[in-house]
Order: sequence, then structure tokens, then C-alpha cells
Amino acid sequence: MSNSNEKWGSRVGLILAMAGNAVGLGNFLRFPVQAVQNGGGAFIIPYLICFLLMGIPLLWIEWSMGRFGGKHGHHSTPFILHSMDKRAIWKYIGVFGIFTNIGVAAYYCYIESWTMSYVYHTVARTFSGLSQTQVASFFNDYVDIGKSTTGIPYESVIFYVICLALNTYILSRGLGGIEKVAKIGMPLLIAFGAFLAFRGLTLGTSGASDEVPNASAWDGLNFLWTPQYDSLYNPKVWLAAAGQIFFTLSVGMGTVQCYASYLKANDDIALNGASAGFTNEFVEVVLGCSIVIPIAAGYLGLDWVKENAGFGMAFQTMPYLFEKWGPALGVMAGVMWFGLLFFAGITSSLAMGTPWMGFVRDEFGWNRNKGAWSFGFITLLMGIWSVIFFQYGVFDEYDYWAGTVSLVVFAMLEVMLFSWVFGIKKGWAEINSGADIKIPIIYKYILVGVTPVLLLVVFIGALLTPKNNDWVGAIKNLKSGNGWKLDNSSIILQLNNSGLKSDISSYDASIEFVKKSGNSEPQDYRIEELPGPVQKLFNKNSDTQVVNSSQLDQSILNELESKAANSKTKLFYTNFARIMLLSLFLFISILVYLAHKKRQQNKNIL
Repeated sequence: MSNSNEKWGSRVGLILAMAGNAVGLGNFLRFPVQAVQNGGGAFIIPYLICFLLMGIPLLWIEWSMGRFGGKHGHHSTPFILHSMDKRAIWKYIGVFGIFTNIGVAAYYCYIESWTMSYVYHTVARTFSGLSQTQVASFFNDYVDIGKSTTGIPYESVIFYVICLALNTYILSRGLGGIEKVAKIGMPLLIAFGAFLAFRGLTLGTSGASDEVPNASAWDGLNFLWTPQYDSLYNPKVWLAAAGQIFFTLSVGMGTVQCYASYLKANDDIALNGASAGFTNEFVEVVLGCSIVIPIAAGYLGLDWVKENAGFGMAFQTMPYLFEKWGPALGVMAGVMWFGLLFFAGITSSLAMGTPWMGFVRDEFGWNRNKGAWSFGFITLLMGIWSVIFFQYGVFDEYDYWAGTVSLVVFAMLEVMLFSWVFGIKKGWAEINSGADIKIPIIYKYILVGVTPVLLLVVFIGALLTPKNNDWVGAIKNLKSGNGWKLDNSSIILQLNNSGLKSDISSYDASIEFVKKSGNSEPQDYRIEELPGPVQKLFNKNSDTQVVNSSQLDQSILNELESKAANSKTKLFYTNFARIMLLSLFLFISILVYLAHKKRQQNKNIL
């Protein structure tokens, strides 16, 4: 930003920018999938409870911390946290608030670029006449830089660079540029979402066909909105709901603090924070649940949705379904859908650039142009690998460590700082300073006793996730002395790459089994006697119960060797992604150290 006196132009612009920061791709891509994968209506109640006990308190805390830091001239989390407690550790914990944003922006802008590309392909009628399988294949070809969907080499790279350059240019315009995008993008997002939701809500059974006679949009809605109270006893659902709160509200990132640091000292944060939070919930719960799942269920059936629910549905399925609405309406719906996703994405990705810009301006005197383009350069340096090596897991590693674990760790620590170190007495007074509404007193006790504990539980749950997410079974095993078996998705085993290493070992064992079988007398094997990877190859296209060793031929061996090589390559790039993220964290930490030394020198001069 150009100077320390830069402020938001209007309250409406601030709320829309904050809402845009929260309303992101996760509202439309992740939330419906999480809801389906966790039992539909079984997910909603824990999700709403987590919103009230974690989401809203976290928003108030981060708004309050940001405004407090802004009063002391700080616009980035290292020194915002340091202004609340002078111990050096908090500056380096604040590094998460810059690191996370660059790490997430590196791959988030890639998803954002998909939406730009799909708007183009929708208008160009690329999806006309394609089957659902062909539309899904189009997406797979798009993310494979060795292939081209338009005849343009490296199409995905080109769209990524264009998208990142657009973000960088808007950031170089300062808060005014962000505010203008929010004022245009958020109303259009809601308008597009409302139209598509209306279509989803009124589709009914009109999409049923001979292939799927029972298809009904209402089945999708009923599945999502029928409460299942037994979910309250399922730790897996609670962890999923808590995790979604982080994604949906953009808390634990440092963007809220940065935005709030440009508030005036007496600006309301109680009402503004709640407004941004509830706007996000409306978009996510009402609009997000009324588009993808009902429309997909309306044509493909609820069973298909349950089996295929995933992040890629928006790109691998929706273009095919829109084509069923006819040329004109199909194009309009496609432009609205991917336009909606684009606006949801860019209003969030713009927020990710502001902590870095605030930091380099405050500490090194950089102007907003230099700050913005340096952010763009670092993000490109980090993110280009998630594009080029998308198939090998770089994207997924960035998402897991920067976009998941980092958020939980930072949120947990900043809440502890606010409620326990800074102190709830001062914290409560800060939240209510200049407030237009009176926050219920119950939230004072939630902030000090409930929210920090819940965050600690979420972190421990992610750290020690039991095998197959079976918490009840794990507790029983622990009580009976059988120990606690970790799932490969747990943070501990993720650090060790246990899942990938297990896959590699399994493929290597399968290769040896096939080689040995080929050199021995022919014999029959029951399918369950075969190694897992070999079973999958025979179960893929048939219901084979018995396999003769003669069927374990060179083609089977070649496929196993290909899969083994792919897993080993993925392991290499997984470690590469982690080295990149660690290097980024250390780089920012060094800059924070240099900034601290610079401040000390300036004090000594004075």
C-alpha cells in the first residue's frame, strides 16, 4: 500500500471485501462435497455449531487483533501479534500469516485460472455434444501440460500466468482496487448463484431419463437438509465440520487481520465481523447447497452423487449437465457458474496478497507497486510447480500443509494469544470498542474457554487421526491395550509419507509376485489370494473370481511397473513441494528477523 494512512473507502466496501475474502471457491466446491461425504444432513448440525462456537469467535478475534495492530502502525501478522505481547516468539508465529497466504495463493490462483479457461470454453462451445466421460477427460487433459485442449501449447500455464498477473495488477492499485473488485464481484456472484440455485430448486424430476429413471433434484436437497442427530456422536463429522469452518471463513490465514488493520480506531468490528461471517454462511449453506448437488442428482441420481462427490464435479460434470439445458441457456448457465467461481476466487486471492504488501511496506518502505509485483513474482516461483507437476501431488501438498495444517496451527495459537496471554479482559474491551451492537456476554466465556479448547481438539484430532477414521474403535483398542493405530491421513504419518511408501511397497511386492508366477507352473489363484494392486487390475472391468497365472502376463507387469514408477515420482515431488514450502517459511522468518533488527537500530538512533 502506498502509505500508512491508507484506509477503506466505505463501510459497504469493507464488508464486501471482507465477505469476498471469506466467500471463496470452497463455498461452492468444497462445502457440498464435504456435506455429501459426511452424510448430508448429518453434517449440517455440527457445521452450524462449529460456526457459532469457532467461526464467529475467530472472526471477532482476528478483526480485533488487526484493528489493534493497525493502531500501532502494523499491517502484517508478525508485528500485529508482537504488539499484543513483546516476547519474540510471537513475531515468528506471525510468520504463518504471511507464509500461508503465499503458499495458498500459489495453487489457489491455479484453480482460479481453471474458471477463466472454462468460461472461454463454454462460450466457444467446446463441451457441446460431449458425454459426461468426455467432459471429465477434458479436465484431465487440461491439467496435463503435455496435452492441449485448444491447440495452444501449455494452455494451463498460460491461463495461470494471466490470472496471477491480473491479481497482481489489482493489488498494485491498493485498497481502492480491491474495494472496486469486491463491489462488482460480490453482487454478481450472488446474482449468478441465485439464478443457478433457482434452477436447481425447480429442476425436480424433469432431468430423469431411461438410464436414470429415478433422478430427482429433490432427493439431493432432502439428503442435504434432513437432520441426522446421531451425527452429534461422530468425531469424524465434527472434525470435518470444524475443518470446513477454516476453509470457508478464511480464518487462521492472516488476511482478516491485515484488512482490519486499515480500520479507523473507532470503527465497529462486532457488527462488521458478524455481517461478513453471516454473508459467507448464506452464500455457502443456501447457495452452495442449491447448485451442484441438486442439479447433479436431478440428472444422474443421488446414488451417483454419493459415489462421485469430489472437488472435480464442478469441472468434470457441470459443463455436461448445462448442455442439457439447450445451447442458449446452457452457455448462459456455464458462464454464470464459472463466472461465479471466478469472482469467488479472485476476491479471496486478492486478500492473500495484502499481508505481504503490508509487511514490506511497513518494514522496508516498499511502495504498493513494488509490493504487489514482488508478491506476484514469489507466488509464481512457488506456484508454477503446482501447475507443471499437478499430476504428481505438488498441488495437493501445498493444499494440505499451507491450506490446512498451517491454518489450524495459526488459529489455535492466535486464539491462545488473544484470550490467555493478551487477556480476555482487554480482548473483550477491544472487540466491543466502537461496536454498534452488543455482543452477548456468553461469547466472553466462549472466547476464553470454548474456542481455544475446540481448536486444540481439532489439531490433536488431525495429528492423531485413527486408522480408517474409526474413533470409537480406536478408543476401544486403546482401552484393551491394543494401542492407537494411526491413519495415513494423520499429520504424523503424512510427515512420514506412510501412504505413498505403502503404495510403493505394495507395487514392488506385486511385481515380484507376477514375475514369480510367470516362471512357475500354471496355477489358479482365487482373486482374494492376489496382492491388492493385482486384484484391482482384475476387478476393474470384471467380476473375476479365479485368475490363472497365465493371465499374469507382460501387460499386467507393465501396468504395475508404470504405477510403481508413478508412485516413486510422486514421492519425489511430494518431498520437493515440502522443501519449497519450508524454504518459503524460512525466507519470511529471515525477513522478519531483519525487520526486527532494523526496528532496533532505528530506536537506538533515536
